[in-house]
Amino acid sequence: MAHGPLTFEQMEAALDRTEINKLQDYLRRKFSNQTIRLQPNMRRKEMVEVMIGEEQIGTLYKDVDEGETSYTITISILDIDLEEE
Repeated sequence: MAHGPLTFEQMEAALDRTEINKLQDYLRRKFSNQTIRLQPNMRRKEMVEVMIGEEQIGTLYKDVDEGETSYTITISILDIDLEEE
């Protein structure tokens, strides 16, 4: 991973605390789950970890393309988690 100043694209895609709070509130309302929490990633400013309680269930990425912003959530499900009851 390269160190040094962020590129313009990286700065544009960085998630700030206000944006993270808005996204977290949206997800809590959308999924009717107040335990959803977005945790910033100190190394990747364009990504936050999606948590339910203390368990990381996925990642949320910000993408800025031609002035339009979108967010993508990737949820990881391990096959061993499917066996839990």
